[in-house]
Amino acid sequence: MKIRSSPFNSSVQILIIMGVSGSGKTTIGTLLAKDLGWSFYEGDNFHSQKNINKMTCGVPLTDADREPWLQALRQLIEELIITSEHAVISCSALKQGYRDVLAANSPRIGFVYLKSSDSLIRERLSKREMHFMNEVLLESQLHELEEPDDALILDPAFPPQFLISQIKKNLEF
Repeated sequence: MKIRSSPFNSSVQILIIMGVSGSGKTTIGTLLAKDLGWSFYEGDNFHSQKNINKMTCGVPLTDADREPWLQALRQLIEELIITSEHAVISCSALKQGYRDVLAANSPRIGFVYLKSSDSLIRERLSKREMHFMNEVLLESQLHELEEPDDALILDPAFPPQFLISQIKKNLEF
């Protein structure tokens, strides 16, 4: 597991749990939000039906496809900041440009990158049922991924409670 000095500061109120599909974003995000008493938002719920249909058919999204999705998430983030609500958001945030849109240089937003081995991801995706993102699209996500240098990097092969403790430790909670 790679842990750098904490990328978080005392003003972080929104954590974005990022990584490729199957890395555990929803699991860790849900558990972390519950543990902290924060709200949780599933980034996949902000995709348009058109995008979901594309992905269900095994067609990777383009940057143009993702733009409205990113803007919807950015709008959510702005609302959370205005209302001073603390939240955890799961979102692939594959490219630095996507993370720039989401964070908009706000010190209130921090990223946790769940960096996993390909074998663990493939194993998890092979067990998924009733989800539009599948193993077929994994290659496109791995190709698109630009690893962050300003995020807390954790290996999702570790137990969820251990990962949550590491995130909280870096938040100084």
